[in-house]
Amino acid sequence: FEEVGGFNESLPACEDYDLWLRICSRYPVLYVEEPLLRKYGGHDDQLSKQHWGMDRFRIKALVALLNSGNLCQQQSQVTRAMLIKKCEILTQGAEKRGKGESARYYTSLMKKFANPDL
Repeated sequence: FEEVGGFNESLPACEDYDLWLRICSRYPVLYVEEPLLRKYGGHDDQLSKQHWGMDRFRIKALVALLNSGNLCQQQSQVTRAMLIKKCEILTQGAEKRGKGESARYYTSLMKKFANPDL
């Protein structure tokens, strides 16, 4: 936990996503098929109910990971692909809601990471 920097408290949500990205980028993590817990969602006090577009925070985490310089080539490719996918989702949502500035921002971010040498 300490070695990867703990929770990023500047993220209003998805700080667990960010933490697990950093852990998985540095240490082997195994998949356990047997469910070990039950997740319940839909509560009024959930952060996802308080913040629209949760992928905004996931994108910030992905960009930080890509900019960290700690990824091997394969990890970088997979991370860029996920970033582009999330940018596409937010771009479509922004266009649908007439939020041109947000759509342009996520489109430019998508292009930047689709062509990292530019």
